Amino acid sequence: MLTRICAGGVIFCNDRVFIMKNDKDEWVLPKGVVRNKEISRDVALNRVNHEAGVDAQIVSPAGETNYEFYSQTRKMPVCNKVDWFIMESNSEDFSLNKDEGFQEGGFFSIDEALEKITYSQDKSLVRLAYRKYNTFCKQNMTATGS
Repeated sequence: MLTRICAGGVIFCNDRVFIMKNDKDEWVLPKGVVRNKEISRDVALNRVNHEAGVDAQIVSPAGETNYEFYSQTRKMPVCNKVDWFIMESNSEDFSLNKDEGFQEGGFFSIDEALEKITYSQDKSLVRLAYRKYNTFCKQNMTATGS
């Protein structure tokens, strides 16, 4: 089995989260493979920008997910281990990378995103990340006196 280390972002803009539909008709979060001596957080930021065209900043680590699938092109099973980061964007502007097979996407309310997201572990990740993000925002508002 091929094991790949990946990194991705759960991007929030206010009370909305970014998701996109891939070429397999799955609603997913942006992520990519960590190669050579790259750093996970840099890969996550780069993939968010490359796949979704979103300018975001990392707020906090979100956790890790693992999943396995059979790669038709490689003719072997693959295990992806994904390091996730909670990110924040100041704008809902995005530009999907259609060359990567993404045809639909955007910032959705948490409830709408949870209905659309294909995989249960991604749904759980978004729920957890949203709670952490809200805690971060409240702490930030307290620290700045807002």
